[in-house]
Amino acid sequence: MIKEQLRQQILTQLQTDLALQTAAAKLAHDEAIDEESRPQNKYDTHSQEAAYLAAGQAKLVQEITESIGLYQGLNLAAFPADAPIALGALVEAGDQWYLIGPRSGGLEVKLPDGRTVLVITPASPLGRQLMGRRVGEMVAPAGRTMQPIRQVV
Repeated sequence: MIKEQLRQQILTQLQTDLALQTAAAKLAHDEAIDEESRPQNKYDTHSQEAAYLAAGQAKLVQEITESIGLYQGLNLAAFPADAPIALGALVEAGDQWYLIGPRSGGLEVKLPDGRTVLVITPASPLGRQLMGRRVGEMVAPAGRTMQPIRQVV
């Protein structure tokens, strides 16, 4: 099933991102607690900046971890031809394919035939246009003219 292959590619990308962000968070944390990060005077904000960075990196790790869980549990059942578009749909609109996912909009993954699929979320402008629509209706991806919805898988 194509959507299952897409899920695995998305999970692989997210796990790679998680490993990178986890390492970055650890480095930021180590910098924040390092002896050399202690303020030298009342105007020295290095330790405070390092702590903010560590907190931001930790938040990214948490968000990626949540995204992985959401994609692992995402229902990727096939959509009947007349069903409205919903979360988990693989949609062809114009000459582009979109997967409506719960998070991580902007990821690009490849179909086995080489076509690119862009992950979008229901909260994105195009996601809001697509949700509830059906094959044959028109949408306007950002910066493009109206495009027909050709397939929903």
